[in-house]
Parts: sequence; C-alpha cells; structure tokens
Amino acid sequence: MRYDLWCFRSHEVVGAEMKIQEIRAKAKALQVKNTFGLSKAELIWRIQKAEGNFDCFGTAKGDCDQFQCCFREDCLRPSGTRGR
Repeated sequence: MRYDLWCFRSHEVVGAEMKIQEIRAKAKALQVKNTFGLSKAELIWRIQKAEGNFDCFGTAKGDCDQFQCCFREDCLRPSGTRGR
C-alpha cells in the first residue's frame, strides 16, 4: 500500500477500526524505528510524532482539533480504553 494513499484508504470503510498490520505498514513507510513489542497506541504515537503531529492518540475527551491526522476517526471512536 502506498504511503500517500494510506490515510485515504483507512477512511474508505466507514466504521472500520484500523488494523495493526496497516499501522505497522505506515510506521515502516515513515521509517519509524524500534517498534517491536509496542502496543497499537504506542505505535500510533510514534507515527504521529514522525508526521509532525501531537502524539495524542486516545487522549481526546470527545473533541479533537487535529483534522489532518489519519488516526482521528479511530481515536474518537468510543470503544475500549485508549490513551496513556
């Protein structure tokens, strides 16, 4: 999957949660190092930093101003516990 299409493709299926394989592929494309053993949230935080965003996945309290973030939809989804 090409990196430049990743964000678009991840939002094609409305309501579908991102798969860890997709997240790992994005990390690899961004050359994020030392990812072995990281949780989904920890991996996403590293990707967010690599993209120049805040590493805030799962910490929003129902509102998020990071509209360019590819993880925004999944972050705001009210399922399970996320964050730090």
